Amino acid sequence: MDGKVVVLTGGTSGIGLVAAVELARRGARIVLVARDRGRAAQAMADLARAGPGLAHRALHADLASMGEVRRVAAEIAAAEPRIDVLINNAGALFNRRLLSPDRLEMTFALNHMAYFVLTEGLMRILAGSAPARIVNTASSAHRGAALDFDDLQSERVYSGFKAYGRSKLCNILFTRELARRLEGSGVTANCLHPGFVATRFGDRSGGLVQMLMPIAKLGAVSPREGARTLVHLASSPDVAAMSGLYFYRDKPDTPSPEAQDGAAAAKLWAESERLEAAASLTEGSS
Repeated sequence: MDGKVVVLTGGTSGIGLVAAVELARRGARIVLVARDRGRAAQAMADLARAGPGLAHRALHADLASMGEVRRVAAEIAAAEPRIDVLINNAGALFNRRLLSPDRLEMTFALNHMAYFVLTEGLMRILAGSAPARIVNTASSAHRGAALDFDDLQSERVYSGFKAYGRSKLCNILFTRELARRLEGSGVTANCLHPGFVATRFGDRSGGLVQMLMPIAKLGAVSPREGARTLVHLASSPDVAAMSGLYFYRDKPDTPSPEAQDGAAAAKLWAESERLEAAASLTEGSS
């Protein structure tokens, strides 16, 4: 990874931080996108120790806001002449239905739309840096989930676990359609299930979910183990020509039938474009 530039969200704790530190140790310069300035400062200290003299950077944004994601993407694009790897890793689970600044259901906004908008904002730089890679953190929680395009914002009935599972299904469908659109460009797109990892995930979700998380995590893998596939997809020559796949433990795995639906992937892309455009118009008129 010597000389490579890696843009990473969700890199101030958990598997994202472990992956960022490991990639820095291998010679990559890391550009973090983070919301919490305190954790970002600590992550920068960790990166400086792992990869000294590489001018790692941290930029701050609320990834639940499409306007904030567009802003930080523009800042990165203006400052970075090349991006070798984009890792969309930030995500959360919410016990009750919350709304993002764009009036979208928070899980959908943070876990899916942030991936979509940031990737779109950095696509020109990625394409100009080819060969380049996009890595999206999904989850086996997508299994059993299905998208209702008449209720993507979970207005009828809300369940934190179901909303999370649908958002992870969105990650895989997004990766599938992204890879299709990038075919022949030299930019690959893959996603992964990191395993159930003992991280900060769910610690502030509220309600029963937050109460049960410490018990559930007793059987979880370590962040280092969970980050293994993330690092593999970002760096290994073995996957340089692979695209549009779902990985687990460094190997391609078969996602659910719903995650293999090309028509649903294309429809999700179109709906994501519509929501982004609507949010942009709202911002422009405010």
